[in-house]
Amino acid sequence: MEIIKRAIAEGRKPDLQALVDAIPYCRFLGIEIDRKGNELTTILRFDKKLIGNPILPALHGGVVGAFLEVTAVIQLMLEAETEDLPKPVDIGIDYLRSGRPVDAYARATITKHGRRVCNVRAEAWQDERSRPIAALHGHFLIKPKDSDPT
Repeated sequence: MEIIKRAIAEGRKPDLQALVDAIPYCRFLGIEIDRKGNELTTILRFDKKLIGNPILPALHGGVVGAFLEVTAVIQLMLEAETEDLPKPVDIGIDYLRSGRPVDAYARATITKHGRRVCNVRAEAWQDERSRPIAALHGHFLIKPKDSDPT
């Protein structure tokens, strides 16, 4: 993406909110970035369009899964030296409780940072971080910025 390449050429980290805003589905979901140093929290602002079960009401599982995947990718963009968006190789999501119709928050941790593959864990919660609504375990392919394209 041009946002990433321009930032790296200028010797700085990319503007993660601009990166998220450049992805139409992220804009649709309304994902926001709250960054303090290397600590990154993503925010999924509640909107009625995100409800999957109107009887409960509960957030749609696909929305929660996408939110966690975006959180993992953004954390990788913050920490990895790459010009391209990380590509998911394998993702598993544990849905732990229903997401209520309120804002949700998520954080990701890189558990293993290899040369080409990174393992990431992300958790989403609403009111209490100690009570997550879902957790992601994923493997992502990264392309180091100094790698040969052939």
